[in-house]
Amino acid sequence: MYRTVIVEDDPLIAAINQTFLARDPRFVLAAAFHSGRDALPWLRSNPAELLILDVYMPRMSGLELLRELRAEEITLDVVMVTAANDSRTVDALLKLGVTDYLVKPFTAQRFQQALDTFARHREAIAAHESVSQEELDALLSSGRSGQPIPKGLQEGTLVRIRSCLARTAGEGCTCEALSEEVGLSSVTVRRYLTYLVGRGEAVSRINYDTGGRPSLLYRLSPDAAPER
Repeated sequence: MYRTVIVEDDPLIAAINQTFLARDPRFVLAAAFHSGRDALPWLRSNPAELLILDVYMPRMSGLELLRELRAEEITLDVVMVTAANDSRTVDALLKLGVTDYLVKPFTAQRFQQALDTFARHREAIAAHESVSQEELDALLSSGRSGQPIPKGLQEGTLVRIRSCLARTAGEGCTCEALSEEVGLSSVTVRRYLTYLVGRGEAVSRINYDTGGRPSLLYRLSPDAAPER
């Protein structure tokens, strides 16, 4: 079993992380902390394979903790689960070698994909003394369930649209409203929404209460974790 540590200051999100983790028998929760400063001494003296880490926390942020771990050559894998989606923070964390990056709110499906990717990489490396080019190519392209983002879609724009959906009311919002908020054409935004619906991250329904032509309303999937 993969010993996992969760560092998250929001009790609700920490509980959701633990619930999702407990569904996969390959993983066991070794410890949970509310700040990077509390987690650091434990990580220095205890073995773990995976760290599920938030960014915005008191006393020591997730970014500061990860920098300290890398400086001390503590090389456990890290999955970010955070509302931090500004480009500078994302870039800094990716350069520190995070395994995956989930932007709150996230679905149980997306969380499971991160666990599957981590386990697949670990199992592939453990099974071979050397790795072929083909195996490396498969590992390096096996992000979200082995399916890369379709050509023409950008990860940064997906992050923005997810964040906008997270801020909408419970009934959802139209593609046109989202396009105004993100500053892109409705045709472009509809492509991203179709992709998110197909992945199960978002849902749509027809709204007949418009007084005219019915419209489609989009919102995050019901099992998405709330943004904190």
